[in-house]
Amino acid sequence: MKSHTEYLTFDIPARVGFENITPRVAAAVHASGVREGLVLVNAMHITASVFINDDERGLHQDYAKWLEQLAPFDASPARYAHNRTGEDNADAHMKRQIMGREVVVAITQGALDFGPWEQIFYGEFDGKRTKRVLIKVIGE
Repeated sequence: MKSHTEYLTFDIPARVGFENITPRVAAAVHASGVREGLVLVNAMHITASVFINDDERGLHQDYAKWLEQLAPFDASPARYAHNRTGEDNADAHMKRQIMGREVVVAITQGALDFGPWEQIFYGEFDGKRTKRVLIKVIGE
């Protein structure tokens, strides 16, 4: 069995943002030489997410609006107990919990094996600083 590891680095300039990382994951799969297996794509920060969905701008705007309604940004310690520790990002932790930590995608004949319209995204909920994503490819 083969194994291949890569890391992606992100510096999203806004507090919240979404980036399609499918081409970068596909490149890692290709570099691995794995023809049949799995790829794990994992956000390595507790205020960021990796998820699969459609690459449609309106949908991403809807996500941002919906997440803000569920867990509004409020840096004060009055709304969130986490912010009483000196942090200001309790909402980002909650948004990440909703959107997910990682995805696993099948590799078939050396390519990502997706359903229609599926793409892999990095979701940022506490931006303006460097964060990483792990890509781990395993298979034959």
